[in-house]
Amino acid sequence: MAGPAEPAVPYAASRIFDEQSLPDKLRNEHSTKDGTWGLLRVLEGEVELVFIDPPSRRLVTVDNPAPIPPQDLHFVRLTGPMKMQVEFYREHPLPQQGGAA
Repeated sequence: MAGPAEPAVPYAASRIFDEQSLPDKLRNEHSTKDGTWGLLRVLEGEVELVFIDPPSRRLVTVDNPAPIPPQDLHFVRLTGPMKMQVEFYREHPLPQQGGAA
């Protein structure tokens, strides 16, 4: 019987941004490179992560980081004061939970 999946290890991370320092690049449509996963981590407050195609939105909080698949167009929408950071991975950043959905 296999044990729990080991968490992925990031190979890089952005600096920590707040509502004042979040760059326009992250506030507007952008994507990661082919083969690069992002993980949006909120350290204080919350932000909304908006995906373009297919359209979806996710509230990202301290306890609810959001994976960003390679090449998926997305942007960050502020909901108030916050601190956030993006980590970069070569594989899905969160251990897969359960079986096939």
